[in-house]
Amino acid sequence: MQPAEIDSQPAMPIARRPEVSVAVVMEREANPNQWEAWRFKVTDVVAQEAAFGEQPRLLRDDGKRQTRLFPGFTLQLFADEAEGYFLNLNSGAPVWFVVWRVDDEDPSLAWAERVSLSYTEAGRWLDAQERVDNVPLPADLADWLQAYVAQHYKPEVKKERRRPQSFLPPEQRR
Repeated sequence: MQPAEIDSQPAMPIARRPEVSVAVVMEREANPNQWEAWRFKVTDVVAQEAAFGEQPRLLRDDGKRQTRLFPGFTLQLFADEAEGYFLNLNSGAPVWFVVWRVDDEDPSLAWAERVSLSYTEAGRWLDAQERVDNVPLPADLADWLQAYVAQHYKPEVKKERRRPQSFLPPEQRR
């Protein structure tokens, strides 16, 4: 095949993965007790809006509590994570999983790092000693995720265990 022929071949359409754009809302509490100077938690995951912009923004600060918005997360669904989505949906209370980090130089600063809907991905993050919070997943997004899982999740078929011949009575052995 000549190089010119390669360029003239029609391009295969690239299938897009289902995705949703979100922003993470985090709260920081100053001096929550005598042992901590700062406490952080993820309080919500909301649909991304153009008005949020692309940079983190301060929503509220009363001196004790501060709320920040971290926009610009695009969550894509992957077929190889379908079991993790299934486990999340069947946990009884589906959630967003959010990895967040604290600044090493200034422990009064933290930010959201990643967002997922996969229970197994969240487990891998926790195994890696990451900070992971979860917040409830809205019903409409749980339905969207359920439709994806129904299409892509195929439970592993358990094979019938074959007992060793030594466990069978002599007359049944082959």
